Amino acid sequence: MALLKIVTYPEKSLSMPSDKVEIIDDEVKQLIQDMGETMFQESGIGLAAPQVGVNKRILVYDARAQNPDDDGPEQQIIALINPKIIQAAGSQLSENEGCLSVVDFRADVKRYEQVTVQAIDMDGNPIEFEAHGLMAVIMQHEIDHLDGILFIDRISTLKRTMYKKKRMKQLKEETSS
Repeated sequence: MALLKIVTYPEKSLSMPSDKVEIIDDEVKQLIQDMGETMFQESGIGLAAPQVGVNKRILVYDARAQNPDDDGPEQQIIALINPKIIQAAGSQLSENEGCLSVVDFRADVKRYEQVTVQAIDMDGNPIEFEAHGLMAVIMQHEIDHLDGILFIDRISTLKRTMYKKKRMKQLKEETSS
């Protein structure tokens, strides 16, 4: 296993739609393991392949998000390949949503309360499940990444513009140091 570098805004690749995975080979399985390790190292609960510079429709998430009351094993990842939301209902406010690729910023984002997701697991088996609450937010957030959408694209223009200016200033200061 290896830790991967998290790609951060304004990296252009984050706004590009990801390619469908055609074959689940050892390379894909290794990427999934590395993504899981990286996600836990960075204290994330979900991570999409574009966030580590790989333009493939793969996401991983912390298995504990499915059932927070479960005392199951720590640091168990679940991977979804070629996931898509096929149904959505309700409305909720994802409070203080953040992202490993959007440095030093959090915001409230309107999300669906419940989504139905179709995907393929690591063994190539088709799966379909309903996600509610936090799991619904994770699915929407990570699948957005696969579609080239960041959570800041779902907030007000004013807040997004303020973040972009702050981030550009931050990057300018980093390069001049």
